[in-house]
Amino acid sequence: MITLHWLYVLAGAMFAAFALLSAADRSNPKRFGNAAFWGLMAISLLAGDLIGDLGNGFLVLGLAGLAGFGFVGRGSPPTTSEEERERWSARLGNRLFLPALIIPATALFGTLLYNYTPLGQSGLFEAKRETYVLLGLGVLLALLVVFLWLRPPALAPLQEGRRLIDSIGWAAVLPQMLAALGVLFAAAGVGDIIGGLTRSFIPEGSVFLTTVVFAVGMALFTMIMGNAFAAFPVMIAAVGVPLLVQAYGGNPAVIGAVGMLAGFCGTLMTPMAANFNLVPAALLELKDQYGVIKAQVATALPLLLFNILLITVMAFR
Repeated sequence: MITLHWLYVLAGAMFAAFALLSAADRSNPKRFGNAAFWGLMAISLLAGDLIGDLGNGFLVLGLAGLAGFGFVGRGSPPTTSEEERERWSARLGNRLFLPALIIPATALFGTLLYNYTPLGQSGLFEAKRETYVLLGLGVLLALLVVFLWLRPPALAPLQEGRRLIDSIGWAAVLPQMLAALGVLFAAAGVGDIIGGLTRSFIPEGSVFLTTVVFAVGMALFTMIMGNAFAAFPVMIAAVGVPLLVQAYGGNPAVIGAVGMLAGFCGTLMTPMAANFNLVPAALLELKDQYGVIKAQVATALPLLLFNILLITVMAFR
């Protein structure tokens, strides 16, 4: 059976290769910092279940220290030149996107085949993890197609991957860390504290004000933690279930679904959602690293108001 652990090994091997290539990159003055950072990432994926909670805690502190003290910098790996890329573009045109399309196509159609044909009874993939496994398989298939079709140098995918991950830098691991922070908040009882504060200043029976607190809280906690999935357990335990569902009889499906949409409004307005807002700015080499966020605020605020109204109307009919 192919389990999720196989994907951790695949990703860990990739980061280990980035670490080795970074260490060998004499053009980067911060090559050893990069090597240590991506090496720690490789250890977390390859041996995170072996080093225990304390070991993983020190590993996270190491990542934070390397990034916080500026030991991580952008490298310049030997990849194709601008002239070579223009030549490939002129020759192949939009066909160059074929390998990239193989990845989502494999995940989508593979999942459908596995779930709706007798193939699903084979037990080939870990239960409820087939989409993740097929996504990883799609990456390998895309690489195979690239090598058979374009015949690049053997290290080209890894060097291009290192160039990309160096452009993103420490922000690449921010979503995982912030998601873990959401779990810590929930375990520490932050939701109970927020729920108590909400009951203390909102008049009993005020559905609309409670909905505002829930939706705005989802957006604010998402801005703090960078991830609506991390904010959700805090706000649903604080306001969503005890007040909107149990006390006022709201529809839990509407409250949960639209509450997540309210959280996504916060995603549009925070640099903590690095994979959405900082990474595109870095990859596009925008002059203003917060340019993406500034462009999205005018959409996020009206959308948040609409979500508040949607919960009020749809959840309490």
